[in-house]
Amino acid sequence: MIILDASAVLALLQDEAGADEVEVAIEQGAVISAVNLSEVLTKMVDAGTSADEAADLIVSLFVEIVPFGLGSARDSARIRTDAPDTGLSFGDRACLSLARVEGAAAITADRAWLESAGTLGIDVRSIR
Repeated sequence: MIILDASAVLALLQDEAGADEVEVAIEQGAVISAVNLSEVLTKMVDAGTSADEAADLIVSLFVEIVPFGLGSARDSARIRTDAPDTGLSFGDRACLSLARVEGAAAITADRAWLESAGTLGIDVRSIR
């Protein structure tokens, strides 16, 4: 399983560097946390796309959306404790916690995550 960070999906949608790696991950069945999906939709709305159009576009990618439940919430809080000085946002921790809970790799465009990956025991792959 591969977990997509919002930054990776946005790189794909904006045809930025690393977009091809995200396409491959989606073809392999990548998933996204509902929290990170909300981040993507918000950025799209900020750029002028309606919320409905943005949601339809994401659905067309055939990306599975994983709910953010108690297990992920608990692990997200643990990540904050395990890596307190990393500046990881709630969205970052949502993606990373899903990857850790599922034993999966997280794909991001945020290279700063690579520093935290070893501490957290999470396979983080940067598309840039």
